[in-house]
Amino acid sequence: MKTKKLINSGADAVDEMLQGILAAHPRHLYAVEDMPRAIIARNGPRKGKVGLVIGGGSGHEPTFLGFVGKGLADAAAIGNVFASPPPDPIIACAMAVDGGAGVLFMYGNYAGDVMNFDMAAEMLALDEIEVRTVLTTDDVASAPADQRDRRRGVAGNVFIFKAAGAACDLLYSLDDVERAARHANARTYTMGVALSPCSLPQTLRPNFLIGEGEMEIGMGIHGEPGVAREPLRPADAVTDELMDSILGEIKADRGDRVAVLVNSLGSTPMMELYIMMRRVKSRLDDAGLVIHTSLVGNYCTSLEMAGASITLMHLDDELQRLIDHPCDCAMFVR
Repeated sequence: MKTKKLINSGADAVDEMLQGILAAHPRHLYAVEDMPRAIIARNGPRKGKVGLVIGGGSGHEPTFLGFVGKGLADAAAIGNVFASPPPDPIIACAMAVDGGAGVLFMYGNYAGDVMNFDMAAEMLALDEIEVRTVLTTDDVASAPADQRDRRRGVAGNVFIFKAAGAACDLLYSLDDVERAARHANARTYTMGVALSPCSLPQTLRPNFLIGEGEMEIGMGIHGEPGVAREPLRPADAVTDELMDSILGEIKADRGDRVAVLVNSLGSTPMMELYIMMRRVKSRLDDAGLVIHTSLVGNYCTSLEMAGASITLMHLDDELQRLIDHPCDCAMFVR
């Protein structure tokens, strides 16, 4: 059975979405001329500031487009649904945001993104634009703790990009922006659960199958296999399973502060997310951890997939300052 979508055609969905976003948020965003997949912050780039370029495939909105604005990312390069952007829009983004202090590339740890962003960095070096790269690797389910560099980047991008964007806005040097971004990534942990598949605009078919009474723990945001397929259980039990994995890794003492994200994968409603948030707070109270800030809602989605993820960033004084630094983006204001 085909799924239903409010689109005109699968082939045009991404470009028409971008046109709509630019129409909705002209105060925040514009596209590079003749490069509609290179989206730039109107008030972010400036001389002497490190430029932050993020990007990846479409279908995860508001990641990545929603985080382009003053105090967060300066630009986003946009690919097709669940596909890396090619080098051209990445290069256009970097050139548009280069203020003479260098450019930082940040994106999730996926092979296609790594290949295309690396190609872009090599080509920019020919124009004497210095580029550094920090991959996000917050997905606890995707590799063991001792292989953190193999992990995927998922909803923790929100906090990691936020910290890096604040460092840029505060005019940190390129070395210090890179250090802060790596530090933010190293202290961010995400675990998710999928309840139903999504479908691509081009196919209108589910991109994986899951039983009516099943859930998959640790499934990736493109439908990558998780760590276990289990019978669906009540919200508290599911939340506990996700929190057990995160708390098993975070090296926190009682009284330490955390930033919390309870994120919908696309179709999970706010009611269910807040039920999960209630349990997250209970678990953190039991662990003696203090919630400094919390976000609940759609931040890193997978089209219309049902399910949710929980992210914790283990804050210290620097990360707290960076997370608290104001930003003004199309879909995210702090």
